[in-house]
Amino acid sequence: MDGHIMQNQVVNFAVDYIMKNLRSELKVEDVARACGYSPYYLERLFKAETGESMYSFMKRVKVEQSAFQLKVEKERSVSTIGEEYGYSSSNYATLFKKHFGRTPAAFRRQIHQELQESSFFHEPEAGLWDYERCSRNIHVAENQEYFVLYERRKGNYHNLAENWRDFLKKYEAFIGPDTVFLEITYDDPSIVPDDSCLYDICMTVDRRDPRLMFQKTAAVGITSRIQTKTFPSTMTIPGGKYAVYRYSGYPKLIYKAYQSMLCSWLSETGYRIDHRLGYDIYHRIDEDTLYMELDICIPIKEK
Repeated sequence: MDGHIMQNQVVNFAVDYIMKNLRSELKVEDVARACGYSPYYLERLFKAETGESMYSFMKRVKVEQSAFQLKVEKERSVSTIGEEYGYSSSNYATLFKKHFGRTPAAFRRQIHQELQESSFFHEPEAGLWDYERCSRNIHVAENQEYFVLYERRKGNYHNLAENWRDFLKKYEAFIGPDTVFLEITYDDPSIVPDDSCLYDICMTVDRRDPRLMFQKTAAVGITSRIQTKTFPSTMTIPGGKYAVYRYSGYPKLIYKAYQSMLCSWLSETGYRIDHRLGYDIYHRIDEDTLYMELDICIPIKEK
């Protein structure tokens, strides 16, 4: 899949609400109430846009996000992480094994080797970068809030370059000298199947721009299936404390930098992953050589 654009603004709001409330006992009725629609109608929109029922999406994302916590928070017990997502120890082990084909403990033992076998991981013989090397490129910063225009896609991260070209062409009228380009990736491709990954391609805009008028209507809800004009989707990316990896190099090693930051650097510090969105900020891309400069920003909090 090349990255299906999720143009349905109501469904995008539902996804945002689900992601923010994964650790609560969330039900379809709760999401529908937050969106202002009946559960039946919202389910129809959600399934048409994502290819999944809302219940299946919530169940899948919850266990996959818990797996990410197992991977990066090595000092926390399996039962503690399961309980954080609302599961008892036995229920969590059963659900996890049904989804991943192994127990949470086995997953935790094996994932660090398996992430190096990903199609995204180049130079596997060299392994991850260690804490010392990561530390030379990482600093902790208080990042500002960003108001952005975005396109959300569901698909394969391998197609990001093409997706960016399409996005920039479509919204070139919004680009100015101070525009910041960001990318939010919701899923870790060492855990989530390639075609199920969610990601947002974003750029900062003036929230007062009249071209960004938001209309929450049924017509907007089905525009990905019919050819009618829609308003661009917008959101606010929160500020706060982030670990920032200043990456300079080529695209093939970005995944290695990201995984090294999570698996080598983070475990040696006094920080834990926060529940805010992580994102990349693009500073420079050479279209001829593909040399890049970007910040990988991971939300953190004190342990």
